[in-house]
Amino acid sequence: MTRFRSFAATDAGPRRRHNEDSYVDRPDLGLWAVADGAGGHQAGEVASGMIRTALEAIPEGLEANRLLAEVRGRLLGVHAALREEAKRRGPGALVASTVAVLLARGNHFAALWAGDSRIYLLRNGVLSQITRDHSLVQEMVDAGALAPEEAERHPHANVITRAVGAGDEALVLDKVTGTGMPGDRYLLCSDGLSKTLSEAEITTLLAMPNSEPPAQRLLAAALAREAGDNVTAVVMIWPAGHDM
Repeated sequence: MTRFRSFAATDAGPRRRHNEDSYVDRPDLGLWAVADGAGGHQAGEVASGMIRTALEAIPEGLEANRLLAEVRGRLLGVHAALREEAKRRGPGALVASTVAVLLARGNHFAALWAGDSRIYLLRNGVLSQITRDHSLVQEMVDAGALAPEEAERHPHANVITRAVGAGDEALVLDKVTGTGMPGDRYLLCSDGLSKTLSEAEITTLLAMPNSEPPAQRLLAAALAREAGDNVTAVVMIWPAGHDM
């Protein structure tokens, strides 16, 4: 079985009292995730924490298709539970969270997500964003009404259009699959990191040798920049060879 290396770090950030981010770091299972909660009155901590708990409870030994189905099923279950929790809290209450999940098995990976937590891939020195934000500004960019470089500074940059626990419809998770290559580096992060560091800075920090854990290095850079939100980074490194 392929032995993946991974690193994870999270911090409330210099401007927030509570950390509403959560992460999953399961290299033994080939499963990593970042969740960024929302809702106020610590509801975000509840939402992202329920996602973490549900995914961390997935047992080892599942085949790839079964693992993917298990992740989907558990996220759908959390979606329903969060909607019920919001109803219990009263009219207008929101208990929701973004989620970005990376699965890896053999030579292949799959990414699932809802919201604006992101997954990046650094391959041969080139950074690409695997996920595509479910956000108001991304819709504006797609429609040609907003330039990509203006999106991060837009006053509605924090408005997401999809999340676990939000909306009246069933949860829809976008999915991307691909083939992993030796030396690939995957970064899962909350928007506290992606809105603080540029892609050029992420590329440089992610590519550095592992004398310092890469997730902690990215986190430290975002905190030094006075990140305005909670910051979470999970880094997975595809091994140079397959340990079967």
